[in-house]
Amino acid sequence: MTFSDTPAPRQIAWGARTLVMGVLNLTPDSFSDGGRLNSVPAALKAAARMLAQGADLLDLGGQSTRPGAESVGAAVELQRLLPLLAALQELRAAHPGLLISIDTFHASVAEAALAAGADWINDVRGANREGDTSLRDPLMLPLIARAGCPYVLMHSRGTSQTMDELAVYGDVVAEVRAELLAATQQALAAGVRTEQIVWDPGLGFAKTTEQNLELLRGLAELRAEGYPLLVGPSRKRFIGAVLGEARPRARLWGTAAVCAVAVAAGARVVRVHDVAPICQVVRMAAALRPTSP
Repeated sequence: MTFSDTPAPRQIAWGARTLVMGVLNLTPDSFSDGGRLNSVPAALKAAARMLAQGADLLDLGGQSTRPGAESVGAAVELQRLLPLLAALQELRAAHPGLLISIDTFHASVAEAALAAGADWINDVRGANREGDTSLRDPLMLPLIARAGCPYVLMHSRGTSQTMDELAVYGDVVAEVRAELLAATQQALAAGVRTEQIVWDPGLGFAKTTEQNLELLRGLAELRAEGYPLLVGPSRKRFIGAVLGEARPRARLWGTAAVCAVAVAAGARVVRVHDVAPICQVVRMAAALRPTSP
């Protein structure tokens, strides 16, 4: 069975509030929670907890994308993802609005996941800069165009092994915007519709601490291009650098501060590990956002 035989992936109904995406890493080597979800029951319990805490979306990943991570290949990703995807369909009875995202840069993984009930695809190589197009799966954009699902174009440079060497910018906000626009044009040329596209500036991917902070200060410039923004700061290294905190799981309050800034700048989605406290942050930051006169 292919995704064309299944119901169309559910679209995001953008409302006034920022949505909270819960991270489910089904990997042994992710930077902050690798190995914690090492079985379907454990992952399903974590998913149910996130939904009870207020998550709007769940983002499933079978490939670590931390600096230095080794690629495991599409077959291993599918071994990790598909059993949980099948189990998650049972949660939809209690959470009919649930959206499931798949974090992958392999078109074969995306296709199988959509066929198994995923709703949209989160591609960390979707906006790899123009000179690195060989790193993108050439089948991904045609697949997304056929599927009609929401598609996150994340900005990055290089691979997990090389991205730290490529954090060289004259103006990081302008260059990230230009590279996202170039990737968007390629997607549109491949038949992807404008309303499918979500932008992610790629915090932590080929950016230094100061470049990440500059990007956050410039979110309004990215938002001005008209594409919904997804911001994923959760527990990341730049937060640890600012706070002097080496433990990823102890970076909650730094993550909360970034999420508040993202909400104020109009981000549509924040991607986080700590759903319950960030849901409170998002609600409070939205209440404090200035209203139009």
